[in-house]
Amino acid sequence: MAERSISSPELNLAGQAAAKVKLANGSVHKELQHHWSPSSWTTKPIKQDVIYDDREAVTRALAKLERLPSIVTPTEIVKLKKSLHDVALGKAFLLQGGDCAELFDYCEENAITSKIKLLLQMSLVLIWGSNKPVVRIARMAGQFAKPRSSPNETVDGVEMLSFRGDNINGFDPSERTPDPSRLVSAYFHSAATLNYIRAQLASGIADLHSPLDWGLGHVQSQTIKAKYQRIVESITDSLRFMRTVGADTAGQLETVDLYTSHEGLLLEYEQSLTRRLKRPADTPSSLSASEDGKGWYNTSAHFLWIGDRTRQLDGAHVEYFRGLENPIGIKVGPSMKDSELVQLLDIVNPSKEIGKVTLITRYGADKIEALLGAHIEAVKRSGHVVVWQCDPMHGNTLSTLSGIKTRHFTSILSEVSSALKIHAAHSSYLGGVHLELTGDAVTECIGGSEGLTEGDLSLNYTSYCDPRLNEKQSLELAFLVAGFYRGEDGVAA
Repeated sequence: MAERSISSPELNLAGQAAAKVKLANGSVHKELQHHWSPSSWTTKPIKQDVIYDDREAVTRALAKLERLPSIVTPTEIVKLKKSLHDVALGKAFLLQGGDCAELFDYCEENAITSKIKLLLQMSLVLIWGSNKPVVRIARMAGQFAKPRSSPNETVDGVEMLSFRGDNINGFDPSERTPDPSRLVSAYFHSAATLNYIRAQLASGIADLHSPLDWGLGHVQSQTIKAKYQRIVESITDSLRFMRTVGADTAGQLETVDLYTSHEGLLLEYEQSLTRRLKRPADTPSSLSASEDGKGWYNTSAHFLWIGDRTRQLDGAHVEYFRGLENPIGIKVGPSMKDSELVQLLDIVNPSKEIGKVTLITRYGADKIEALLGAHIEAVKRSGHVVVWQCDPMHGNTLSTLSGIKTRHFTSILSEVSSALKIHAAHSSYLGGVHLELTGDAVTECIGGSEGLTEGDLSLNYTSYCDPRLNEKQSLELAFLVAGFYRGEDGVAA
């Protein structure tokens, strides 16, 4: 496609830059190369890019997004940063989880409610186990796009564009052409999801005065069932005691904070929702002051991360992320070199703000022992204080002989177990876990106390992307991690 100028009066300068690079895949606004702005990423090479055919549609979509209100606020973002500061110092634990890739169809009451309840229940188990507050971040309200290893795939013998998420194209073969109107749809589905989450929390879904469903009928081993039952009884007794002595009258047991997150993959979308807003009065003093008292906030989510495929030091994604006030994550895979990791931290967090960056390690159960320790020591020497988080999902994906993607619960558990022990051996702190999960009774991962086998995968495999832990497997993982902190070596069970 020939490069054409864009001068829509409805689109600001940054939006014009994004629209132009999406159409021509070229560099624009060379004067922005040395100074950060929401569009300075357009001067850098980019991975996992999406090229649209319709110039006018891209311009209209980005102009619409620029006019829409923020989905999250700086006050919420700063509150999360303070909590992650505590996680980095070992004073709290981070639980992050949700779908591999949200679908627009997941924006409905039952799907949202089941994930909220599961995250709340898991966090309660982790609070009991670690004796620390738990910070809850959902992979919800925006986790639509997924990086793919190839731009094309073969379906029923026909080669076509890969499905890259509902905010880019459709899963149906007839909808594989990237459609910029899906960017606007992603905004409204994200806003509706977060609105429902906030309404549910305000209406008491997290109220610990209400009875919790701890159904353990799925657990086949009587020994394991008895162990989980003791944990449930201990939690229940603790809550009953707090009610009896009146320790629950201040309202802390009635609601919680639940933040949203997604991979910041589609930079034109993220740019359009990046706003220069007034910093809250309680913004940490470690941040450099600005003349106008404002900062750049991505208002599409509280927390965003850079994927393992898009973390190039000179790439567009790192360039975009380095200017944000939001707390951010970086996926750390087997190919990450020690020096590269430190360089990344220096770029995105030059002031070494504590807890600003979460390092989400995703090596695989068979590689973590050889890699994590060196990364921990490299970060220590650099002076950065980060949140260390284990993603035991992405390094443990495999395909069955019939071609179904799955994960073994034992491999997931093994990577978490290794992470806990390696951090302890290096006088470090595993600050959290990052899980792909759902509150539904899917059959996508093998194993767990349900005893799911490869033959069970076809019973209820609904993911359009990667396999997720179901609600029973997710809760079981929380039980086992809690057991580790209680000195029961639960993760080795």
